[in-house]
Amino acid sequence: MFIFQRRIFAHSLWRLGISLGVVLLAACNPMTGGGVPGVKDLGAPNAQNGAAENIGAGSVKIGLIVPLTGPAGPSSVGSSLRDAAKLAFADSGANDVTILVKDDHSTAAGAAAAAQAAIAEGAEILIGPVFATDVKEASRVARTSNRPVIAFSTDSTTAGGGTYLLSFLVDGYVERGMEYAATRGKKSVAALVPENEYGTLAMAQFQQSAANHGLRVPMIERYKPGSPSESIKKLAASRDQFDVLFIPEQADAMGEVSKELIANGLDSKKVQIIGTGLWNDARTLNLPALQGAWFSAPENAGFNSFAQRYKAKYGADPARVSTLSYDAVSLAIALSRAQGGQRFSPNVLTNPSGFNGADGIFRFKPDGTNERGFSVLEIGGGGAKVISPAPRSFTGT
Repeated sequence: MFIFQRRIFAHSLWRLGISLGVVLLAACNPMTGGGVPGVKDLGAPNAQNGAAENIGAGSVKIGLIVPLTGPAGPSSVGSSLRDAAKLAFADSGANDVTILVKDDHSTAAGAAAAAQAAIAEGAEILIGPVFATDVKEASRVARTSNRPVIAFSTDSTTAGGGTYLLSFLVDGYVERGMEYAATRGKKSVAALVPENEYGTLAMAQFQQSAANHGLRVPMIERYKPGSPSESIKKLAASRDQFDVLFIPEQADAMGEVSKELIANGLDSKKVQIIGTGLWNDARTLNLPALQGAWFSAPENAGFNSFAQRYKAKYGADPARVSTLSYDAVSLAIALSRAQGGQRFSPNVLTNPSGFNGADGIFRFKPDGTNERGFSVLEIGGGGAKVISPAPRSFTGT
């Protein structure tokens, strides 16, 4: 996500008040050869302290807590997050930082132990973990030492108190979708919402965003996952009350929803359907009811560029979330060079101008959640095209 050309990065640093002569976060040329310079393997994983692996040997210490192992053995997601950090380090040309890689073993206790180990070794900031319970435990440890955390959980309740989430939060998806609907002259939005945690979070933001943009909400129908039929029939019976139907459902469940929408005459030719970034998935793009539907998501170009370079380096495709590690490490390296003793302070991390990365612009809010610049895409012909580009900067700052 921090895949910068020098010119783009210079502009981003200017917006942060950072001199390009002081901080230069890597041109994007992929490394060649078998290893990443400065990466040392200091031994086998340790059950207490996590994987004892350092990236670099500089004076500024950055802790990276990832699930390298789980109940079934090695974790491909954790390895991808670690390798993305190595790529960020190599791209940055850094020689003044050390990234302390710690395995949280996919447990809350492991995350706490990893955080303790990283801080004991001098980490000034922690990056990761991924899972909500792990983030809460790592954050608890970090707070006792007044260390900030940039974590990857999508659970917004883990944010705050010095923990900042770099993940793709449902709030941002919903807000962008409702904003775009309003700009296209839509007036009334109904919602079809699964009775699960994601649906509940999406519904709360939906109601707030609809109110913010002057959209009327005539009805909200909730359904048990896998059983949308009755709720869709009720929506079809009140079809004249709304011109948009919002469905915050996951890709693997949209097949059944699509079937019921078609059966009840609620395809996207008759009502504008809007979803979230979870629809940016091959399983949804061919569904008959969703041809013409909209969803908000990061633009793909940045991730695709990152993925090509990652594959050239490691011979495998990266996990989708690996750009979070790349961006967080790149940001930490950039700030370590330019901000002195305040480099990881709340004022620096919550700079309202934000930062630029592979998935677009982002900024941390004081409450630890984030705001991202999403595009709006329209589904059609088995693919999705951008109909409203992502913003390139934050307004009102």
